[in-house]
Amino acid sequence: MAIFKGAGVAIVTPMKENLEINYDKLDEMLEEQIAGGTDAIIICGTTGESATMTEAEHSEAIRFTVERVNHRIPVIAGTGSNCTRTAVELSKEAEKDGADGLLLVTPYYNKATQNGLIAHYTQICREVKLPAILYNVPSRTGCNIQPKTLAQLVKNVDNIVGVKEASGNIGAVAQIMHLCDGNIDLYSGNDDQVVPLLSLGGIGVISVLSNVAPAYVHDMVYRYLSGDVEGSCKMQLDALPMCDALFCEVNPIPVKAALNLMGKEVGPLRAPLTEIEPAHREQLEKAMKDFGLL
Repeated sequence: MAIFKGAGVAIVTPMKENLEINYDKLDEMLEEQIAGGTDAIIICGTTGESATMTEAEHSEAIRFTVERVNHRIPVIAGTGSNCTRTAVELSKEAEKDGADGLLLVTPYYNKATQNGLIAHYTQICREVKLPAILYNVPSRTGCNIQPKTLAQLVKNVDNIVGVKEASGNIGAVAQIMHLCDGNIDLYSGNDDQVVPLLSLGGIGVISVLSNVAPAYVHDMVYRYLSGDVEGSCKMQLDALPMCDALFCEVNPIPVKAALNLMGKEVGPLRAPLTEIEPAHREQLEKAMKDFGLL
């Protein structure tokens, strides 16, 4: 059984002006996401600035989210690392604290071989019982999970159940679904490719756009899953300018700017990320107005 179907939000981490995590604001955001129809919360992912969190902050953010969500929808903890030992410890802590699943990004910077990826993921997932979604985003990590590698992992490691595919390579996604015989939960990792991945057997998206438009992304996925392919496709195409604006600079710079423009007061970014540049801010504001967010 899938951890979730539909739209999971890759939620931002709100910060105070002193760059501490703003848990009061995170609490508000979680409630808004649930009220907006989001199907799962993904905490401490790339969009949540996990790369600049200490291990203690990482675990506390997951623990807080699990407690506040309180089983209303699944909570998926981003516990991947370029250090296998660290990923194991974060994953065990997330399991202890009640997360419903794990999101495990490929080990960045190290650029593991395919055999290294098999060893990395196998070791992590044999230390926990939680279902795991592997996260393939080679543009950020410099490391690509090849379809054959993913199929081998799914076949041999029982709790590897899904993949968040953000390679942008539709042909590779088709190969994944072919080699896995459909026995994998496929989630789009790109907001501009949700419908194409659904057409290949996907069951949802782990979305940045859901931070600002949770109901929209949920409805787009469920229209497709309920048979309204034409309606879902129109929503996908209508959202493209907004998706482009949310990635006009490296994520999560634009989405945090968007939330602040909406009055959500999610605060600043941790270095080395910087505030959005003026020209991109104009692009973002225009897209938000056209999309009905401002």
